[in-house]
Amino acid sequence: MTTGRVHLHPRRAKPLYARHPWVYPAAIASVEGDPADGDEVDVHAHGGAFVARGLYNSRSRLRVRLYSWEPDQPLDQAFFHNRIAEAIRLRRDVLGWVGPHRACRLIFSEGDGLSGLTVDLYDRWLVVQFTSLALAMRREMFADILSELLNPAGIYLRTERGVGKLEGLEIQDGLLQGEPPSGPILIREPGPMAGIEVEFLVDVAEGQKTGFYLDQRENRLAVARYAAGRRVLDAFCYSGGFGLACLRGGAEAVIGVDSSEAAVKLARLNAARNGFSEQQAAYHRADVFEFMQEAVRHRERFGVVVLDPPKFARTKSAVEDALRGYRRLLTLAHLLLAPEGILVLCCCSGLITMEMLEELSGQVAASAKRTVQLLERRGQPPDHPVVISCLESAYLKCLIQRIL
Repeated sequence: MTTGRVHLHPRRAKPLYARHPWVYPAAIASVEGDPADGDEVDVHAHGGAFVARGLYNSRSRLRVRLYSWEPDQPLDQAFFHNRIAEAIRLRRDVLGWVGPHRACRLIFSEGDGLSGLTVDLYDRWLVVQFTSLALAMRREMFADILSELLNPAGIYLRTERGVGKLEGLEIQDGLLQGEPPSGPILIREPGPMAGIEVEFLVDVAEGQKTGFYLDQRENRLAVARYAAGRRVLDAFCYSGGFGLACLRGGAEAVIGVDSSEAAVKLARLNAARNGFSEQQAAYHRADVFEFMQEAVRHRERFGVVVLDPPKFARTKSAVEDALRGYRRLLTLAHLLLAPEGILVLCCCSGLITMEMLEELSGQVAASAKRTVQLLERRGQPPDHPVVISCLESAYLKCLIQRIL
Protein backbone atom coordinates (compact mmCIF):
# COMPACT_ATOMS: atom_id res chain seq x y z
CA MET A 1 0.00 0.00 0.00
CA THR A 2 1.40 3.40 -0.97
CA THR A 3 1.78 6.13 1.63
CA GLY A 4 2.53 9.06 -0.65
CA ARG A 5 2.90 10.50 -4.12
CA VAL A 6 6.03 11.91 -5.66
CA HIS A 7 5.37 14.60 -8.29
CA LEU A 8 8.01 15.30 -10.91
CA HIS A 9 9.17 18.53 -12.50
CA PRO A 10 8.23 19.07 -16.15
CA ARG A 11 10.13 16.93 -18.68
CA ARG A 12 11.56 14.65 -16.01
CA ALA A 13 9.31 11.63 -16.56
CA LYS A 14 10.55 10.46 -19.98
CA PRO A 15 13.42 8.16 -18.81
CA LEU A 16 11.16 6.77 -16.08
CA TYR A 17 8.42 5.92 -18.59
CA ALA A 18 11.20 4.05 -20.43
CA ARG A 19 11.70 2.06 -17.21
CA HIS A 20 14.85 3.64 -15.84
CA PRO A 21 14.62 2.68 -12.15
CA TRP A 22 16.07 5.74 -10.40
CA VAL A 23 14.39 9.00 -9.38
CA TYR A 24 16.87 11.68 -8.31
CA PRO A 25 16.00 14.52 -5.90
CA ALA A 26 16.47 17.15 -8.65
CA ALA A 27 13.65 15.54 -10.65
CA ILE A 28 11.14 15.88 -7.78
CA ALA A 29 8.84 18.89 -7.57
CA SER A 30 6.97 17.82 -4.44
CA VAL A 31 6.12 14.90 -2.19
CA GLU A 32 2.48 14.45 -1.20
CA GLY A 33 1.71 12.69 2.06
CA ASP A 34 4.37 11.85 4.58
CA PRO A 35 6.16 8.67 3.40
CA ALA A 36 8.70 7.20 5.77
CA ASP A 37 12.00 5.88 4.47
CA GLY A 38 11.31 2.47 2.94
CA ASP A 39 7.64 3.13 2.16
CA GLU A 40 5.90 2.50 -1.15
CA VAL A 41 5.15 5.61 -3.19
CA ASP A 42 3.62 6.34 -6.57
CA VAL A 43 5.54 8.59 -8.95
CA HIS A 44 3.51 10.97 -11.13
CA ALA A 45 4.49 13.14 -14.07
CA HIS A 46 4.09 16.93 -13.98
CA GLY A 47 0.63 16.68 -15.54
CA GLY A 48 -0.53 14.15 -12.96
CA ALA A 49 -0.23 10.93 -14.98
CA PHE A 50 0.95 7.82 -13.15
CA VAL A 51 4.50 6.78 -14.07
CA ALA A 52 5.63 4.00 -11.73
CA ARG A 53 5.62 2.65 -8.20
CA GLY A 54 8.72 2.44 -6.06
CA LEU A 55 10.29 2.61 -2.60
CA TYR A 56 11.18 5.92 -1.00
CA ASN A 57 14.32 6.98 0.87
CA SER A 58 14.76 10.62 1.90
CA ARG A 59 18.41 9.99 2.79
CA SER A 60 19.51 8.61 -0.58
CA ARG A 61 20.47 10.39 -3.79
CA LEU A 62 18.32 7.66 -5.39
CA ARG A 63 15.27 9.18 -3.74
CA VAL A 64 12.90 6.58 -5.23
CA ARG A 65 13.85 3.22 -6.68
CA LEU A 66 11.21 2.03 -9.12
CA TYR A 67 10.03 -1.58 -9.41
CA SER A 68 6.60 -1.60 -11.06
CA TRP A 69 5.01 0.36 -13.90
CA GLU A 70 1.52 -0.97 -13.13
CA PRO A 71 -0.63 1.43 -11.08
CA ASP A 72 -2.38 -1.25 -9.02
CA GLN A 73 0.63 -3.48 -8.32
CA PRO A 74 1.58 -3.64 -4.62
CA LEU A 75 5.26 -4.18 -3.89
CA ASP A 76 4.52 -7.10 -1.61
CA GLN A 77 5.97 -10.56 -1.06
CA ALA A 78 4.12 -12.00 -4.06
CA PHE A 79 5.56 -9.31 -6.35
CA PHE A 80 9.14 -9.88 -5.23
CA HIS A 81 8.66 -13.65 -5.30
CA ASN A 82 7.78 -13.47 -8.99
CA ARG A 83 10.65 -11.12 -9.80
CA ILE A 84 13.18 -13.36 -7.99
CA ALA A 85 11.80 -16.52 -9.62
CA GLU A 86 12.27 -14.83 -13.01
CA ALA A 87 15.92 -14.09 -12.20
CA ILE A 88 16.54 -17.66 -11.06
CA ARG A 89 15.08 -19.07 -14.29
CA LEU A 90 17.70 -17.20 -16.31
CA ARG A 91 20.59 -18.71 -14.36
CA ARG A 92 19.13 -22.20 -13.91
CA ASP A 93 17.10 -22.88 -17.07
CA VAL A 94 18.79 -20.66 -19.68
CA LEU A 95 22.42 -20.49 -18.56
CA GLY A 96 22.57 -23.79 -16.67
CA TRP A 97 24.76 -22.37 -13.95
CA VAL A 98 22.85 -23.61 -10.89
CA GLY A 99 24.03 -26.95 -9.52
CA PRO A 100 26.52 -28.73 -7.23
CA HIS A 101 29.74 -26.74 -6.81
CA ARG A 102 28.56 -24.12 -9.31
CA ALA A 103 28.61 -20.40 -8.68
CA CYS A 104 26.86 -17.49 -10.34
CA ARG A 105 25.27 -14.12 -9.70
CA LEU A 106 21.69 -15.12 -9.02
CA ILE A 107 20.25 -11.58 -8.78
CA PHE A 108 21.96 -8.57 -10.29
CA SER A 109 20.18 -5.52 -8.86
CA GLU A 110 18.97 -3.26 -11.70
CA GLY A 111 19.78 -5.95 -14.26
CA ASP A 112 16.98 -8.08 -12.82
CA GLY A 113 14.55 -5.30 -11.96
CA LEU A 114 15.52 -5.50 -8.27
CA SER A 115 17.45 -2.29 -7.71
CA GLY A 116 19.47 -2.55 -4.51
CA LEU A 117 19.58 -6.36 -4.21
CA THR A 118 22.49 -8.62 -5.18
CA VAL A 119 22.51 -12.36 -4.51
CA ASP A 120 25.39 -14.71 -5.32
CA LEU A 121 25.13 -18.49 -5.32
CA TYR A 122 28.08 -20.62 -4.17
CA ASP A 123 27.24 -24.33 -4.30
CA ARG A 124 24.50 -24.65 -1.63
CA TRP A 125 24.95 -21.21 -0.03
CA LEU A 126 23.66 -17.78 -0.94
CA VAL A 127 25.33 -14.46 -0.19
CA VAL A 128 23.08 -11.41 -0.14
CA GLN A 129 24.04 -7.73 -0.41
CA PHE A 130 21.67 -4.82 0.02
CA THR A 131 22.48 -1.40 -1.41
CA SER A 132 18.96 -0.10 -0.75
CA LEU A 133 17.64 0.82 2.68
CA ALA A 134 14.08 -0.15 1.70
CA LEU A 135 15.08 -3.63 0.55
CA ALA A 136 17.34 -4.14 3.57
CA MET A 137 14.34 -3.38 5.79
CA ARG A 138 12.63 -6.34 4.07
CA ARG A 139 15.59 -8.71 4.36
CA GLU A 140 13.71 -11.40 6.27
CA MET A 141 11.09 -11.46 3.52
CA PHE A 142 13.78 -11.85 0.85
CA ALA A 143 15.45 -14.63 2.84
CA ASP A 144 12.12 -16.45 3.08
CA ILE A 145 11.56 -16.16 -0.69
CA LEU A 146 15.06 -17.38 -1.50
CA SER A 147 14.69 -20.28 0.92
CA GLU A 148 11.40 -21.31 -0.65
CA LEU A 149 12.70 -21.15 -4.21
CA LEU A 150 16.16 -22.67 -3.72
CA ASN A 151 16.30 -24.40 -0.33
CA PRO A 152 19.90 -23.30 0.31
CA ALA A 153 22.00 -24.64 3.16
CA GLY A 154 22.39 -21.09 4.41
CA ILE A 155 21.98 -17.43 3.49
CA TYR A 156 24.77 -15.05 4.47
CA LEU A 157 24.55 -11.26 4.55
CA ARG A 158 27.50 -9.16 3.37
CA THR A 159 27.63 -5.38 3.38
CA GLU A 160 29.25 -3.15 0.78
CA ARG A 161 31.67 -0.42 1.75
CA GLY A 162 30.15 3.05 1.79
CA VAL A 163 26.53 1.98 1.38
CA GLY A 164 25.61 2.77 5.00
CA LYS A 165 26.44 6.43 4.51
CA LEU A 166 24.80 6.65 1.08
CA GLU A 167 21.54 4.99 2.15
CA GLY A 168 21.30 5.66 5.87
CA LEU A 169 21.64 1.91 6.27
CA GLU A 170 22.93 0.18 9.40
CA ILE A 171 23.28 -3.59 9.03
CA GLN A 172 26.07 -6.00 9.90
CA ASP A 173 27.55 -9.01 8.13
CA GLY A 174 26.19 -12.29 9.40
CA LEU A 175 23.97 -15.28 8.86
CA LEU A 176 20.39 -14.52 7.79
CA GLN A 177 19.03 -18.08 7.65
CA GLY A 178 20.22 -21.67 7.76
CA GLU A 179 23.71 -22.84 8.62
CA PRO A 180 27.06 -21.19 7.83
CA PRO A 181 29.56 -23.21 5.79
CA SER A 182 32.09 -25.05 7.92
CA GLY A 183 34.94 -23.48 5.95
CA PRO A 184 35.70 -22.19 2.46
CA ILE A 185 33.16 -23.34 -0.14
CA LEU A 186 34.42 -25.33 -3.12
CA ILE A 187 33.25 -24.11 -6.52
CA ARG A 188 34.23 -25.20 -10.03
CA GLU A 189 34.46 -23.20 -13.24
CA PRO A 190 34.94 -24.52 -16.78
CA GLY A 191 38.56 -24.36 -17.86
CA PRO A 192 39.92 -23.22 -21.24
CA MET A 193 40.26 -26.84 -22.37
CA ALA A 194 37.21 -29.08 -22.66
CA GLY A 195 36.62 -31.40 -19.73
CA ILE A 196 39.12 -29.68 -17.42
CA GLU A 197 37.72 -27.44 -14.69
CA VAL A 198 39.34 -24.93 -12.36
CA GLU A 199 38.55 -25.27 -8.67
CA PHE A 200 38.36 -22.38 -6.22
CA LEU A 201 37.81 -22.11 -2.49
CA VAL A 202 35.52 -19.21 -1.58
CA ASP A 203 35.40 -17.51 1.83
CA VAL A 204 31.94 -15.95 1.95
CA ALA A 205 32.43 -14.50 5.44
CA GLU A 206 35.78 -12.74 5.06
CA GLY A 207 36.59 -12.73 1.34
CA GLN A 208 36.43 -9.65 -0.87
CA LYS A 209 33.00 -8.64 -2.24
CA THR A 210 30.80 -11.70 -1.60
CA GLY A 211 33.82 -14.03 -1.66
CA PHE A 212 34.73 -14.23 -5.34
CA TYR A 213 34.76 -12.20 -8.57
CA LEU A 214 32.07 -14.03 -10.50
CA ASP A 215 31.87 -11.28 -13.11
CA GLN A 216 35.28 -12.22 -14.56
CA ARG A 217 34.36 -15.84 -15.35
CA GLU A 218 34.16 -15.41 -19.14
CA ASN A 219 37.13 -13.04 -19.23
CA ARG A 220 39.32 -15.55 -17.38
CA LEU A 221 38.60 -18.09 -20.12
CA ALA A 222 39.29 -15.56 -22.86
CA VAL A 223 42.66 -14.54 -21.42
CA ALA A 224 43.67 -18.17 -20.85
CA ARG A 225 43.45 -18.79 -24.59
CA TYR A 226 46.43 -16.45 -25.10
CA ALA A 227 48.56 -17.84 -22.26
CA ALA A 228 49.99 -21.11 -23.61
CA GLY A 229 53.75 -21.25 -23.17
CA ARG A 230 53.90 -17.77 -21.65
CA ARG A 231 54.98 -16.37 -18.31
CA VAL A 232 52.06 -14.51 -16.71
CA LEU A 233 51.91 -11.64 -14.23
CA ASP A 234 48.53 -11.62 -12.47
CA ALA A 235 48.36 -8.20 -10.79
CA PHE A 236 45.70 -7.69 -8.10
CA CYS A 237 45.30 -11.47 -8.25
CA TYR A 238 42.95 -11.91 -5.25
CA SER A 239 42.39 -15.69 -4.98
CA GLY A 240 44.15 -16.52 -8.24
CA GLY A 241 41.34 -16.46 -10.79
CA PHE A 242 43.10 -15.22 -13.93
CA GLY A 243 46.40 -16.94 -13.17
CA LEU A 244 44.94 -20.37 -12.51
CA ALA A 245 42.85 -20.19 -15.68
CA CYS A 246 46.03 -19.32 -17.59
CA LEU A 247 47.85 -22.30 -16.09
CA ARG A 248 44.96 -24.52 -17.15
CA GLY A 249 45.44 -23.02 -20.60
CA GLY A 250 49.09 -24.06 -20.70
CA ALA A 251 50.92 -21.06 -19.26
CA GLU A 252 54.54 -21.73 -18.37
CA ALA A 253 54.28 -20.03 -14.96
CA VAL A 254 52.25 -17.43 -13.09
CA ILE A 255 53.35 -14.78 -10.63
CA GLY A 256 50.43 -13.36 -8.65
CA VAL A 257 50.53 -10.17 -6.57
CA ASP A 258 48.00 -8.77 -4.12
CA SER A 259 48.21 -6.44 -1.13
CA SER A 260 45.98 -8.72 0.98
CA GLU A 261 47.65 -11.50 2.97
CA ALA A 262 44.35 -13.38 3.18
CA ALA A 263 43.96 -13.21 -0.62
CA VAL A 264 47.48 -14.49 -1.23
CA LYS A 265 46.96 -17.34 1.23
CA LEU A 266 43.74 -18.33 -0.56
CA ALA A 267 45.45 -18.11 -3.96
CA ARG A 268 48.15 -20.49 -2.78
CA LEU A 269 45.51 -22.92 -1.50
CA ASN A 270 43.69 -22.73 -4.82
CA ALA A 271 46.88 -23.33 -6.80
CA ALA A 272 47.71 -26.41 -4.71
CA ARG A 273 44.16 -27.70 -5.04
CA ASN A 274 44.49 -27.54 -8.82
CA GLY A 275 47.78 -29.43 -8.72
CA PHE A 276 50.17 -26.57 -9.47
CA SER A 277 53.55 -26.33 -7.74
CA GLU A 278 55.02 -23.20 -6.18
CA GLN A 279 57.33 -22.94 -9.19
CA GLN A 280 54.32 -22.85 -11.51
CA ALA A 281 52.21 -20.53 -9.34
CA ALA A 282 54.08 -18.12 -7.07
CA TYR A 283 52.05 -15.60 -5.05
CA HIS A 284 53.37 -12.50 -3.30
CA ARG A 285 51.85 -10.09 -0.80
CA ALA A 286 52.96 -6.64 -1.93
CA ASP A 287 51.82 -3.27 -3.15
CA VAL A 288 51.21 -3.97 -6.85
CA PHE A 289 52.68 -0.67 -8.08
CA GLU A 290 55.84 -1.18 -6.04
CA PHE A 291 56.13 -4.82 -7.12
CA MET A 292 55.86 -3.88 -10.79
CA GLN A 293 58.41 -1.08 -10.39
CA GLU A 294 60.85 -3.52 -8.78
CA ALA A 295 60.25 -6.02 -11.59
CA VAL A 296 61.08 -3.28 -14.11
CA ARG A 297 64.32 -2.50 -12.27
CA HIS A 298 65.26 -6.18 -12.48
CA ARG A 299 64.43 -6.22 -16.21
CA GLU A 300 61.84 -8.98 -15.84
CA ARG A 301 59.73 -9.88 -18.85
CA PHE A 302 56.30 -11.48 -19.13
CA GLY A 303 54.31 -12.83 -22.06
CA VAL A 304 51.01 -11.86 -20.42
CA VAL A 305 50.26 -9.07 -17.92
CA VAL A 306 46.78 -8.98 -16.33
CA LEU A 307 45.74 -5.74 -14.62
CA ASP A 308 42.52 -6.21 -12.63
CA PRO A 309 42.59 -3.50 -9.94
CA PRO A 310 39.81 -2.70 -7.47
CA LYS A 311 37.37 0.12 -8.17
CA PHE A 312 39.48 3.28 -8.46
CA ALA A 313 36.58 5.73 -9.02
CA ARG A 314 33.56 5.61 -6.70
CA THR A 315 32.52 9.23 -7.38
CA LYS A 316 32.79 11.57 -10.37
CA SER A 317 35.36 13.64 -8.51
CA ALA A 318 37.65 10.58 -8.34
CA VAL A 319 37.72 9.86 -12.10
CA GLU A 320 40.84 11.92 -12.90
CA ASP A 321 42.83 10.32 -10.08
CA ALA A 322 41.61 6.91 -11.22
CA LEU A 323 42.77 7.52 -14.79
CA ARG A 324 46.18 8.53 -13.45
CA GLY A 325 46.30 5.21 -11.61
CA TYR A 326 45.44 3.28 -14.77
CA ARG A 327 48.04 5.27 -16.72
CA ARG A 328 50.71 4.32 -14.22
CA LEU A 329 49.74 0.64 -14.37
CA LEU A 330 49.72 0.61 -18.17
CA THR A 331 53.12 2.33 -18.32
CA LEU A 332 54.66 -0.28 -16.02
CA ALA A 333 52.99 -3.10 -17.97
CA HIS A 334 54.53 -1.87 -21.24
CA LEU A 335 57.95 -1.98 -19.61
CA LEU A 336 57.38 -5.55 -18.45
CA LEU A 337 55.84 -7.05 -21.58
CA ALA A 338 57.99 -8.96 -24.03
CA PRO A 339 57.48 -8.19 -27.74
CA GLU A 340 54.14 -9.55 -28.97
CA GLY A 341 52.99 -9.83 -25.36
CA ILE A 342 49.38 -9.78 -24.22
CA LEU A 343 48.14 -6.95 -22.00
CA VAL A 344 44.80 -7.34 -20.21
CA LEU A 345 43.26 -4.24 -18.66
CA CYS A 346 40.11 -4.58 -16.53
CA CYS A 347 38.02 -1.84 -14.97
CA CYS A 348 35.01 -2.25 -12.66
CA SER A 349 34.39 1.48 -12.19
CA GLY A 350 31.12 2.34 -13.89
CA LEU A 351 32.16 6.01 -14.14
CA ILE A 352 35.09 5.12 -16.40
CA THR A 353 34.04 4.20 -19.92
CA MET A 354 35.52 1.81 -22.45
CA GLU A 355 36.34 4.83 -24.61
CA MET A 356 38.34 6.41 -21.78
CA LEU A 357 40.38 3.23 -21.35
CA GLU A 358 41.01 2.90 -25.09
CA GLU A 359 42.13 6.53 -25.36
CA LEU A 360 44.40 6.10 -22.36
CA SER A 361 45.85 2.89 -23.82
CA GLY A 362 46.67 4.75 -27.01
CA GLN A 363 48.37 7.58 -25.14
CA VAL A 364 50.54 5.18 -23.13
CA ALA A 365 51.42 3.18 -26.24
CA ALA A 366 52.52 6.36 -28.02
CA SER A 367 54.70 7.35 -25.06
CA ALA A 368 56.22 3.86 -24.96
CA LYS A 369 56.71 3.94 -28.75
CA ARG A 370 54.97 0.59 -29.12
CA THR A 371 52.19 -0.55 -31.42
CA VAL A 372 49.04 -1.90 -29.77
CA GLN A 373 46.58 -4.24 -31.45
CA LEU A 374 43.21 -4.33 -29.73
CA LEU A 375 42.18 -7.99 -29.88
CA GLU A 376 39.03 -8.05 -27.76
CA ARG A 377 36.64 -5.68 -26.04
CA ARG A 378 34.84 -7.58 -23.32
CA GLY A 379 32.40 -6.93 -20.48
CA GLN A 380 30.40 -8.80 -17.87
CA PRO A 381 28.89 -12.28 -18.30
CA PRO A 382 25.17 -13.01 -18.85
CA ASP A 383 24.46 -13.69 -15.18
CA HIS A 384 25.20 -9.95 -14.79
CA PRO A 385 22.68 -8.82 -17.44
CA VAL A 386 22.59 -5.24 -18.64
CA VAL A 387 19.05 -3.88 -18.77
CA ILE A 388 18.70 -1.56 -21.75
CA SER A 389 16.62 0.97 -19.82
CA CYS A 390 19.49 1.41 -17.33
CA LEU A 391 22.80 1.27 -19.17
CA GLU A 392 24.52 2.15 -15.89
CA SER A 393 24.15 -1.56 -15.14
CA ALA A 394 26.97 -2.13 -17.67
CA TYR A 395 30.01 -1.53 -15.47
CA LEU A 396 32.75 -4.08 -16.28
CA LYS A 397 35.28 -3.43 -19.03
CA CYS A 398 38.06 -5.75 -20.20
CA LEU A 399 40.51 -4.91 -23.01
CA ILE A 400 42.78 -7.63 -24.38
CA GLN A 401 45.65 -6.09 -26.34
CA ARG A 402 48.73 -7.36 -28.17
CA ILE A 403 51.79 -5.17 -27.61
CA LEU A 404 54.34 -5.20 -30.45
